[in-house]
Amino acid sequence: MKSKFITLSLSLLFFIGNAQTKDSILSPKIQEKLSYKQFIAPAVLITSGALLVNTALNDDLQSNANRFFGADFQTSADNYLPFAPVAQIYLGKTFGFTPKNNFKQQTINIVVANAIGAAVFTTLKYTVSETRPDQSDDLSFPSGHTSIAFTNAALLYYEYKDSNLWYASSGFLFATATGILRIANNKHYTSDVLAGAGIGLASGLIVSYWNPFKSLTFGKKNKYTAFVYPQIGSQIGMGALIQMD
Repeated sequence: MKSKFITLSLSLLFFIGNAQTKDSILSPKIQEKLSYKQFIAPAVLITSGALLVNTALNDDLQSNANRFFGADFQTSADNYLPFAPVAQIYLGKTFGFTPKNNFKQQTINIVVANAIGAAVFTTLKYTVSETRPDQSDDLSFPSGHTSIAFTNAALLYYEYKDSNLWYASSGFLFATATGILRIANNKHYTSDVLAGAGIGLASGLIVSYWNPFKSLTFGKKNKYTAFVYPQIGSQIGMGALIQMD
């Protein structure tokens, strides 16, 4: 019963995405571009992860991963890989690719998308209270690291997909590696990683088409500097410093 309840709760992201394509709050331009079909992959990942929670299959997958990587496997790479797509977003123009947004809007999208994803996965962590494979705490489901990684990978994809599809898609390599390493480090089950990936994809997708605050203007004479930075500790997140001169 608990697993079914989690599935229904997480699947709301899919139905919200579907409803947004018809909601009058969104502009006609966004309604034309954003389709419920784009939420199929996030919904499948989230639902699959929810269905795996507290199952024998989930435990078997973790045991197989532990045997494959070794009981003593440990790396901190999964704390940094989620932010590689952020660097790619900012550096894409330097490599000769044409971004969809300017620097200011890229920064806003990164901050807002990660805030949305963090709000969702943090709420679920404390609601579900699943014990991690290494028994360190009860914040296993879903994987925050994986969510952040896929949020940033999705932002990178929609930022550069019209300029260079290979470059735009490369962030998903870092995101997938993050998820695998979370399992290898015995910090997360497969279910946690799948759900985290779905939440991240949905967050990046929504914000990429929403482009929050894009229509706001603050005067032609104002200049902006912004810096997005990772926050790494027992939990990871994103921070931003935005200065207006």
